[in-house]
Amino acid sequence: MSFALVSGSTDAIPLIAVHPERLAATLDAMDAGGAAFVRAAGFMAEPQTWCLVPAASGGLAAVLVGVVDAADPFALAGLPLVLPAGTYALHASLGDRLDPDVAALGWGLGAYQFDRYRKAKRAPALLDIDAATREAVSSVIAASWRVRDLVNTPTEHMGPAELATGAAELAQAHGGRCRVIEGDALLRDNFPAIHAVGRASHRAPRLIELDWGDDAHPRLALVGKGVCFDTGGLDIKPADGMLRMKKDMGGAAHALALAGLLMATRVPVRLKLLIPAVENAIGPDAYRPGEVISTRQGLSVEIGNTDAEGRVILADALTYAGEWQPELLLDFATLTGAARIALGPDLPALFCNDEALATGLLDAGQSQRDPLWRMPLYAPYMAYLESPIADINNAATTRHAGCVTAALFLSRFVPQGQAWAHLDVYSWNDAPRPGRPAGGEAQGLRAYYAALAARYR
Repeated sequence: MSFALVSGSTDAIPLIAVHPERLAATLDAMDAGGAAFVRAAGFMAEPQTWCLVPAASGGLAAVLVGVVDAADPFALAGLPLVLPAGTYALHASLGDRLDPDVAALGWGLGAYQFDRYRKAKRAPALLDIDAATREAVSSVIAASWRVRDLVNTPTEHMGPAELATGAAELAQAHGGRCRVIEGDALLRDNFPAIHAVGRASHRAPRLIELDWGDDAHPRLALVGKGVCFDTGGLDIKPADGMLRMKKDMGGAAHALALAGLLMATRVPVRLKLLIPAVENAIGPDAYRPGEVISTRQGLSVEIGNTDAEGRVILADALTYAGEWQPELLLDFATLTGAARIALGPDLPALFCNDEALATGLLDAGQSQRDPLWRMPLYAPYMAYLESPIADINNAATTRHAGCVTAALFLSRFVPQGQAWAHLDVYSWNDAPRPGRPAGGEAQGLRAYYAALAARYR
C-alpha cells in the first residue's frame, strides 16, 4: 500500500509551504505572474488554506499552502483529498522548509478513507518523497490505518473471531505465533472473568495470545481491551450510549497495531500481545449485577455494574501477562467515559506506576505531537471499590474520579513491582479535521512506538 506516497516522479507539481509572516518574501521570489495571481486571489497563508497557481499552459504551476507550525504533522494533512488529482512535491527552495518525514506522515494520515462498504469518494493526490523517507514513515502510517479500519468496522464483521483472525495474520506475516483460548476452554485454563463477561453472546469469548521475538531480548507485554460490542449487559446502555459501541475494542486495535509496528520495524523485544475478546451481550446466561465472579489471580469481584465489563476482562489478561514477568506491561482500553469528561476526546489518560516509563511516554507524546495526559493512581480512592461480600467491586460507590477508580481496579491485578502503564483512550474522532476523519482514530500509538523504539534500540 502506498499511502499516497511515491518516489521518483519527474513531473510533480511544486508544493510551497508558506508562513503568513513570510508570504510577501515568498511572493517576491516567485515569477511575477504567479505572484500577481496569488495576491489577486486574496491568499493570506492562514493554516489549512491553499492556493492553486495556474501555469500559462493551463495546468498547475504550483500550490501554496499556509503553514504556521512546520513541525505539525497535520499541517499538510488536509491536502490529499482536496487537491486536484496528481503528484506534488515539496519545493526545494521557495517557502518554508518542512521536515520530509513529518510532511509525509501527515500526508499519509490525511489520505485515509474507510472504503469497506462504499467506494472511496476519490483517489488521493500523491506526494513525491525520497524512498528512504517513504520507508521510514510507511510502517507508522500503516499502523494508524490499522487502528482506524479495526475500529470503524461494525461488530457484524469485527467480533472476537475476527480479532483473532487479525492477530493470527499479523503473527504469520512477521514470523510470530498465535494461539486462541475459546469458550469454555477459558474456564479450563483459568480465565473465569473473561468467560463470565462474554458467555451470554452467541459469539464465544476468547483470549488471543501472540508471541514474537528472540527470548534473549527484553520482555514486553501488550494488553488490549477487546469488547467488540458493549450493550452494557443487563445494566443496559441507552440507545445513544450504545450507538458507537463497535469502538469498544479500540484498546485491542491499538495493541494489535502497536505489536504490528514493533514487529515490522524489528524492534528488539520479546513481545507478548494479549487480547481478551468478548461481546458484552444480553441473554439468559448474562452475568448479573450483584454476582461475585472469580478471577485468574484469585481475587473475587462483586459486579456492581455489568457495564463496567472492560476492567473485568482485563483483570484476567493483566494477571496472565504479569505471570510472564515482562520488563514492561502496557495496556490500552476504551475504559471510561469519565476520562473523556476530564480530558475531552483528544487526550488519552495515562496512568503509570513507574516514573521513568511515564516520563518516556509523555516526552514521546510531545515530540511526536501525539499527546498523552498523566492522571494519578490516587490510592485512597481504592476505598470506593470496597465490597461487603467480595475482595473488590468492579464499580465504585461514587461517580467521582471514575477513570481513576477504573485504573485502580486494574492495578490490583498487576504484580507488585511490575512496571505498568494503562492508557484510557477514546479511539474516535467525533468530527472530521485535516488528517483526522470522523470515526476510528489511533491515539497515543505514535507516542508509544517512539518511546519503545528509543528505549530498546
